[in-house]
Amino acid sequence: MNARLEASLGDITAEHVDAIVNAANSSLMGGGGVDGAIHRAAGPALLAECQALRQGPLPRGLPTGQAVATGAGDLAARWVIHTVGPDKHRGQTDPALLASCFTESLRVAASLGATSVAFPAVSAGVYGWDVGEVASTAVGAVRGMVDGGGAGSMQLVRFVLFSPEALAAFEAALASDCAP
Repeated sequence: MNARLEASLGDITAEHVDAIVNAANSSLMGGGGVDGAIHRAAGPALLAECQALRQGPLPRGLPTGQAVATGAGDLAARWVIHTVGPDKHRGQTDPALLASCFTESLRVAASLGATSVAFPAVSAGVYGWDVGEVASTAVGAVRGMVDGGGAGSMQLVRFVLFSPEALAAFEAALASDCAP
């Protein structure tokens, strides 16, 4: 069974899905944008889990394009999957690195048994990527994982966007992805 892919305008911290994806920085200690909002809404339990990751398996932080899960603290979701998007301002311009954020997050979600996941527009904010390019890359990567069986028993992938412009870009990418 293929997962349903959809886009909506909203606040990712309020999503009632199994897992939400955090557009994290490599330190995993919170920051601005989506990352800061998720840390604030999740409460201190999320930061404690991120600190444990840094003191254990990720002493140098999470590498760009990779993903790791924690509990979700006070959020409606069960898990937060952290991924570090490429930063165009630092010369990280490879679309494959951006696509990896989405595929690796889905792999982690599948390994947890998640059947629903919500993504933000990873790297479309302060990391300087054009939201249209992010949308096209994200939808292509997610569709490839779902169609290829790498997303486990995923039933729903929702892109939760922060602006009408981002929503329009993701809706266009989803529409063109479904075209014959």
